[in-house]
Amino acid sequence: MHLTSLSLTNFRVFSRLELDFPRRVILFHGANAQGKTTILEAVAFLALFTSFSAGNDRQLLNFNLPDDEPLKVGRIVGEFERGGRKQTLEVRLILEPNGSNGGTRFRKEALLNGVNRRFGELYGQFNAVSFLPQMAKIFEGGPSDRRRYLDEILCQIEPGYSKHLLRYNQAMTRRNALLKRLGDYGGPLDQLDYWDAMLAEHGAYLMKGRTGVVEQLENLARGSHLRLTDGKEVFKLEYQPSLDPTNSNSGQIKLPGVQPMAEVSSLDVEEIKSSFIKELHRRHKDDLQRGSTSIGPHRDELRFLANQIDLGDFGSRGQMRTALLSLKFAEVDLMKLRTGEWPVLLLDEVMAELDPVRREALLGLLDRVEQAFVTTTDLDMFESSFLIAHEVRKVRQGVVLKEASG
Repeated sequence: MHLTSLSLTNFRVFSRLELDFPRRVILFHGANAQGKTTILEAVAFLALFTSFSAGNDRQLLNFNLPDDEPLKVGRIVGEFERGGRKQTLEVRLILEPNGSNGGTRFRKEALLNGVNRRFGELYGQFNAVSFLPQMAKIFEGGPSDRRRYLDEILCQIEPGYSKHLLRYNQAMTRRNALLKRLGDYGGPLDQLDYWDAMLAEHGAYLMKGRTGVVEQLENLARGSHLRLTDGKEVFKLEYQPSLDPTNSNSGQIKLPGVQPMAEVSSLDVEEIKSSFIKELHRRHKDDLQRGSTSIGPHRDELRFLANQIDLGDFGSRGQMRTALLSLKFAEVDLMKLRTGEWPVLLLDEVMAELDPVRREALLGLLDRVEQAFVTTTDLDMFESSFLIAHEVRKVRQGVVLKEASG
C-alpha cells in the first residue's frame, strides 16, 4: 500500500498544498516549524482520524483563516493504492456557526471514494505506523496512554474493534451516570443489569483483541530487540487486565507479572463476557459507593520490560528508545501479517535520537516497506548514498520543493 498524492486545505500552516509521491522513501528536510511534521500528521490522520500532537482536532484548522468568516473548513485528501486498487479518502474539519448568539460548533466528516462514511467504518482502509520522539510517553505516561497505544493498532488491523471501543465507552458513561443517580436518590441495583450486559458484550471483544495483539507484538519485537542490544536484553510485554476471566470464582486479580495472557487469549468472547458480567454484578455495591465502574478494559494496564526491569519505572532513555524502535518494527510486521499490506511508515526527527547502530537498523526497515516519509533538520545525518537513492524535498514556510538527487 502506498500514498500517491496528498492535498491539504487550511490544515495547520498550509493554506493549500498539493503533493504527488513515488512509491518508496521521501525525505523532507528544513528548519523547525516549517511544516515537515504537519505533512506526517496529515498522513497519520488518514489512518487514525485523530492528531498525534494536537490537544484537540479544532487546533488543526489554519490559524490564518479570517475571524469574520462564518464557515471554516479544512481538508485532508489522500489518494492511495491498496491491493492494486486506487482509492480516495477525504477528511473534512468543519467549524460552523451554532445558534444565534455567535457560538460555533466543530465537527469532522469523512468520505471514501466520494461517499460519506462513518469513521468507524473507515479504520483499516489506510494504514500507517508513526515513529516520533514524543511517543516515549507510552513508557513514562499513564495507563491511558498505553491503552490508547494498543487501541490505535487494533483499530487499524481488527475489523469491528473501533465499533466495540466506541460502544464500550458509551455504555460505561451511561453506567457511571446511573451509579451516581442511584447513589444520590436510591433505587434497585438491578437497574445496572442492562448496562452490565452492554459493557460485557463490548468489553469482551476489547480484551480478546488486546491479549491477542500483545502476544503478537511481543513475539515480533523480541527478535529486533535482541539484535539492537547485541543479545544482552530480553524484551517482554506484560498485559495486566483489571478483570481476570480465568479466575472468575474468587473475583481476585492475579499479581502483576503472572497475568494469564495466553490463557485469556485462548478463551472465546462468550467466556470472557460471562465472567465479566458476573464480576460487574458482584461489584454493584462497591461501584455504587465509588460512583464509577471499577473493573473492565478501561482500567487495564500494559508494562514494558527489558531483562525483567520495568522500563517505565527504571529504564534509561537509551533503553526506552531501543524498546520503542523494536515496537515500531513489530507494528510494521504485524500490520503486514494481519492485512496483507505494508503500512506507510512515518518517521519524524528520529535519527537525532539514535546512535549509529540504531540508525542503521532503522534505515534497514525502510527497505522492507513500500513507502516511508522521513523528516529531518539535518541532511548530514544521512549517507550520501541514501540521499542519492531517495527523493528529497525542502520544506520552508509552508512551501515544499523537490531537490535534485544527492
